[in-house]
Amino acid sequence: MKILVAISHVPDTTAKIQFSADKSTFQSQGITYIINPYDEWYALVRAIELKEQGKASHVTLIHVGLADAEATLRKGLALGADDAVRIDINAADTFEVAYQIAEYARSQQFDIILTGKETIQYNSSAVGGILAGILDLPFVSYACKLELTSASTLQLEAEIDGGTQVLECSMPAVISCAKGMAEQRIPNMRGIMAARSKPLQVLTPQNHTEKGKTITYELNPGRSACQYFTEDQMDELVSLLHTQAKVI
Repeated sequence: MKILVAISHVPDTTAKIQFSADKSTFQSQGITYIINPYDEWYALVRAIELKEQGKASHVTLIHVGLADAEATLRKGLALGADDAVRIDINAADTFEVAYQIAEYARSQQFDIILTGKETIQYNSSAVGGILAGILDLPFVSYACKLELTSASTLQLEAEIDGGTQVLECSMPAVISCAKGMAEQRIPNMRGIMAARSKPLQVLTPQNHTEKGKTITYELNPGRSACQYFTEDQMDELVSLLHTQAKVI
């Protein structure tokens, strides 16, 4: 069984985010990048576990992005993946990312394609679903458990409002992974040394018409100061709820 794991190259959560003066470009200078935690901790580690259990024969990483992501891919190789592929394009949108992964996956006959539930910089949760749609494969989102019940069938659990949904899914399939799927690992020295010689293939992107582009970026305004009211200020509270409160 072959597994493909999609890896995103994202700013560290402690990074100070800045944009250009016209707010059209993210300023990446001085930013430390990491593997998207949901891709690493859940999708990649679960794929490696399946290989260690003898249920998977090969784990391939794929990333749609530029050369600055290669150190991120090497970390994934150090954790235990067998090889990596980078599609050399600065994707304009989520659909572009999914399209490029799909075009690569078509000819490789992967049994499972794993993604994290979302990336920490965009939080769109869209790549897995779009990818499954392009490839016309079953898709399960926010899966927190994944087991093989036969050579061609998966059993999954996904958290839903008020409980857990148990699903059975035929392979090949696309799965987005959430908390509970696996536990974070740290690469050991042997893995780090081995990663240096593992294959990392750089591919030319497939031609594709952009469906969207970023116009401007804006920083989150952050939390405003709390306002407190006493029991004799209820009229003022109600007035502010009507005039200033926002539903997010």
